[in-house]
Amino acid sequence: MREIRTSGSVGAPGGPTPGGDPTDRARFGPRNTQLDNPVRRHLCMAFDHEQLDVYQLGLEFLALAERVIQALPKGRSHLADQFTRSSISIVLNIAEGAGKFSKGDKRRYYLAARGSATESAALLDICFRLELAGEPDHHAGKQMLERIVAMLVKLVRSFETV
Repeated sequence: MREIRTSGSVGAPGGPTPGGDPTDRARFGPRNTQLDNPVRRHLCMAFDHEQLDVYQLGLEFLALAERVIQALPKGRSHLADQFTRSSISIVLNIAEGAGKFSKGDKRRYYLAARGSATESAALLDICFRLELAGEPDHHAGKQMLERIVAMLVKLVRSFETV
């Protein structure tokens, strides 16, 4: 295979850019105008997990959990660490499950995400009971987690072998 050398690297200052002029379009293919618009760029989803509603809701919960974690007083690092791990684990297990090919692997990761969601619910309850989290965050977080668990249960059931 022959290597084509250009005067600069793609996207480098002074180098060719995909879609910049007609000769570049011949080398790099048609210009993707959706990615040129910064508002639409974030809507272009490249990975399977990004298209899952449960993944998007998991990210929303992660942001809420981070708010609660940041508000925890000093001396509660054990709660902060565990809550950080469980809330991140929801999102990561959903993403990893979506990237698997076999039904069994997908099911296993979605079950792990469900476990992390129930763990996060317990941690949210602990923070609320110890008056470390307010009622609005507790209520909103529990609602999100209930939806996440319901969605994950549906996904798990869809990958059960008959």
